[in-house]
Amino acid sequence: MNNKATLLIDDQRYELNVLSSCVGERAIDIRELRNQTGLTAYDPGYANIASCRSDITFIDGEQGILRYRGIPIEQFEQTPNFVEVAWLLIFGHLPNAEEYAAFSDDLTANADLDEAMKHHFEGFPRSAPPMAILSAMINALSCFYPELFEINDAGHIRTAAAALISKIRTIAAYAYRRSNGLPYIYPNPNLRYVPNFLHMLFSKPYSQYVCSQTVRDALNLLLLLHADHEQNCSTATVRMVGSGQANLFTACAAGVCALWGPLHGGANVAVLEMLEKIHNGHISPQEYVRLAKDKDSKVRLMGFGHRVYKNFDPRAKMLARSAEKLLAELGRQDPLLDIARQLEEIALEDPYFIERKLYPNVDFYSGIIMRAIGIPTNMFTVIFAIGRLPGWIAHWWEQAQTPGNKIARPRQLYTGCELRDYLPMDQRT
Repeated sequence: MNNKATLLIDDQRYELNVLSSCVGERAIDIRELRNQTGLTAYDPGYANIASCRSDITFIDGEQGILRYRGIPIEQFEQTPNFVEVAWLLIFGHLPNAEEYAAFSDDLTANADLDEAMKHHFEGFPRSAPPMAILSAMINALSCFYPELFEINDAGHIRTAAAALISKIRTIAAYAYRRSNGLPYIYPNPNLRYVPNFLHMLFSKPYSQYVCSQTVRDALNLLLLLHADHEQNCSTATVRMVGSGQANLFTACAAGVCALWGPLHGGANVAVLEMLEKIHNGHISPQEYVRLAKDKDSKVRLMGFGHRVYKNFDPRAKMLARSAEKLLAELGRQDPLLDIARQLEEIALEDPYFIERKLYPNVDFYSGIIMRAIGIPTNMFTVIFAIGRLPGWIAHWWEQAQTPGNKIARPRQLYTGCELRDYLPMDQRT
């Protein structure tokens, strides 16, 4: 196989190396492009740029494949365990019994927040978006736990990861309760990760919330399916901020800010709003799909299509099954799930969507699951952030260990004024 690519510019030929991955796409190495040609590469949105080498997550969008550290995502469905997947992503292997027990104990021991942090929560207005609180409070952890700044080996990253993964759910629960005027509920050391989070969300001072195994499995699955997705917007942000040697808390707070955008973390809210609009507006799924195909219509079929997947998102299939199982166990008939299933069936048989390779993505069913558990829509992106945190940590740590790591510094094509003079105020029109 040829490991060189030839570039022809103004009758001048340049040879660039072609790099191979262990599986999947190859890449043209353009690191010497500017030195050799005086040109830069232009790619808005970085759709064709590999910014790093990584051994964390593999995606084949054409085939609908997603693997964590080489393990197909489907293999986590029967016994979903978010903590196990978090360890896998960060440390590169499934934990043995001793490692899993120790990491779980670390999570339990780190669930509390410094009491002084409560004053920060009280400083936010009741109307503050939970994602704003989450980002600010993760950054504030830098002030309260400075001993976690220096991360130089596996022992350090394990301590910092346990602290951050554990405390983010406490911050999320407190943000929810602050916005609803509810008293804070302390973590329960007798509960594991997901039940403890739900306890802090929904318990009352006089009544403890106890989740069923099905609810526990549904949220575990939801979280682990969001745990990493290689170089997405928020993960790329974490890596970019981390490339400047910013500490782990600051880099992850930046990831939260990136995730907050409606095109990234807020898409599942848009799906639920669409389903409710169809239900409440008494529009048939067939009519809604027809409107979505009309270029003169402002209607969009939310939850379909993906930047990477040109096939069925494997996470969507798993979440659809999880939603049906959860609602059956809760004894509920959610009309939104019925509408979602109808939309999926119609679209998957429609040449318009087939030709454009538009399939349901991870956001299509995730909102239905969170709604069934009782999580309000303004917390959906917060749940996404909790799930994505292990991936952020894994990428931050992978980059920190990479020899010769450089600070990220993209270039641009300047389109402003070429040259002009400064004018005193009295000469300006």
